Amino acid sequence: MSRAALFLLALAVLAPPPSPAEAPATLRLDYFHTAGADEELFALDAVVLEGPWPGNPDRPLDDLDLGKYRFEVVDRATNRALYSRGFASICGEWEVTGEARRAHRTFHESLRFPEPEGPAYVVLKKRGGDGLFHEVWSVAVDPADPTVDRTGPPPADHVWAVLESGPPASKVDLLLMGDGYTAEEMEKWHRDARRMADLLFATSPFKERRDDFNVWAIDTPSRLTGVARPSDGVHRRSALRVTYDAFGSERYVLAFDNRRLREVAAAAPYDFMVLVANGRKYGGGGIFNLYATVASDNAFTPYVLVHEFGHHFAGLADEYYTSDVAYESTSARPEPWELNATASATSPKWRDLVTPGTPLPTPWEKQAFEEAQEEIQARRREIRAAGRPEEEMEALFHDEQKRMDALLARGDYAEAVGAFEGAMYEARGYYRPQANCMMFTRTSRFCAVCRHALERVIDLYTRPAPD
Repeated sequence: MSRAALFLLALAVLAPPPSPAEAPATLRLDYFHTAGADEELFALDAVVLEGPWPGNPDRPLDDLDLGKYRFEVVDRATNRALYSRGFASICGEWEVTGEARRAHRTFHESLRFPEPEGPAYVVLKKRGGDGLFHEVWSVAVDPADPTVDRTGPPPADHVWAVLESGPPASKVDLLLMGDGYTAEEMEKWHRDARRMADLLFATSPFKERRDDFNVWAIDTPSRLTGVARPSDGVHRRSALRVTYDAFGSERYVLAFDNRRLREVAAAAPYDFMVLVANGRKYGGGGIFNLYATVASDNAFTPYVLVHEFGHHFAGLADEYYTSDVAYESTSARPEPWELNATASATSPKWRDLVTPGTPLPTPWEKQAFEEAQEEIQARRREIRAAGRPEEEMEALFHDEQKRMDALLARGDYAEAVGAFEGAMYEARGYYRPQANCMMFTRTSRFCAVCRHALERVIDLYTRPAPD
């Protein structure tokens, strides 16, 4: 080897490795979304500069085709798509309630994306009856515009790591935020946050992919313990304004003050959020690419957390159909965008995972299940109407799950992937992949199709684009 070659080799060995490109800042576009039976309107509120972008630089474009909505950031000079994501929203859920037929409501929403180098358009699309996305609004965004809010994120002195596996750009960054914890209850909040992470990573596929996650937490003390439960006569102005009784559904938990939530969350890097309501009453919620919610101290908190995170993280559909819900039923059965529900029993979207030899549609103990559920739901309504202690509802749910696990384990296809009628809150016309799943009952595991859907999202945030 020549002296020159040896010198170059030495330089290569001694020189520090090149530093990764600095992450762009995060831009947050806040807007108002108004909807009713006859129209849908959007209006810009603000463009806000947050901290460094935490997302995967190798996968800026979303290829999963999930969500009721999708937004794209398009470079104005080249018309090239820079970033995209599918999502759902509170407004999108409200649209299918009875109130939406009679009135208009306005919701505050946000889109977050890496700051573009120059002027861009943000194009918002909504999925139509044909299953395709159609543009419903667009707005120009210029990072150099003097009206961009450049005050920056709040101080990170109340942000702490529950689990730190690596740089945000190569991990799924999950943010836990507690609501209804007083300053004196911060130790409880810290215990609860660590417990929530442990519960999530006790369930497959999160258990096997734990190293692909960072988990952050923010301390957000409230003046009083607990969150609002209007149907119980409990009203709270908690730090994040989490509340039960969303859309008139007693145990549906949401936070409607989006601006407040986003301003607090901006102190941490995050891709996904879980809001933990300090309290005992069974409840939770989950909206794709918005957040999940869960009550901290119920006997079924482990189930609710993971079930609702399935909605938030991968847009998984509810597969149950015997519980009371806020949404109105229709006779139409369009193909759902969710990966774990289908209107096509003979050719489900998960046909590559169907167990060989399984008939489509797939026989299961449907009549016995519905008869048992009729009895259980009647008892549930009695307990609620009488205002009985939460322990009674928990006992009913424990008894229910023992019965359902045993019943759904019967039959030749109990463990098979097929097409089992009953899903999407409907007893007829929609099908789920397996007889039992965390999206169908309070059982302890996801079905094979749901696990596959969750893995795809993990890959989007942690892996290079597929060839």
